[in-house]
Amino acid sequence: MSCEIDIAGLVKRFGGNAVLNGIDLCLKPGERVAIIGPSGTGKSTLLRCLNFLDPPDEGRITIGDLSVDAARASRADMLALRRRTGFVFQNYALFANKTARENIMEGLITVRNWPKPKAEERAREILQQIGLGDRGDSYPSALSGGQQQRVGIGRAMALDAELMLFDEPTSALDPEWVGEVLDLIRRIADGRQTMLIVTHEMQFAREIADRIVFMEGGRIVEQGPPAQIFGNARDERTRAFLRRVG
Repeated sequence: MSCEIDIAGLVKRFGGNAVLNGIDLCLKPGERVAIIGPSGTGKSTLLRCLNFLDPPDEGRITIGDLSVDAARASRADMLALRRRTGFVFQNYALFANKTARENIMEGLITVRNWPKPKAEERAREILQQIGLGDRGDSYPSALSGGQQQRVGIGRAMALDAELMLFDEPTSALDPEWVGEVLDLIRRIADGRQTMLIVTHEMQFAREIADRIVFMEGGRIVEQGPPAQIFGNARDERTRAFLRRVG
């Protein structure tokens, strides 16, 4: 399999506790991988380690022609990884003192070093694509939860990253806003954007993912196509989890 993203031997410890215990995962170009599993098993930590929001302790992260050894990573390595990844947070993580347009511009200016006029033009394009073309001057406090998360997704889209990371993108939303956010993610996925999605929405994972990864205890227990994992999981831990979540 030709890997665009290759994660090898990734370890993350908090104190003496290994939250990630040797994660190996390979993503093909355009592949959409959904990560499921119980709370506290390291799913979100895995995503945060991939762009050094939480620096991993061991392992290697390769995205395209960039390969970073976690134990020796420099600040330049971390910034290079962030240029190649777009991160969508579960709690939106928008700047409250910036408008929707300015929130989308921020990464283009600080991570990509774009001049402000170019970043603003790109932000206006993104706002149209996410259905918020008329809300560019609105601050987060004036937007619904669904609109704020769409801005968060738009901020990640603007970077044209090789890998988009979604950390439970609907978990903080009221039920009425979940659908619009999932619809936007589906539209992005249809463009064959390489994605790694942590989600508790099992039906969404089944629909959108090319592959399901089940994690427990900081390890990958099982992975495979949605039909296999949801219909005929091999590992009892996977089957037990899916019975619990219905």
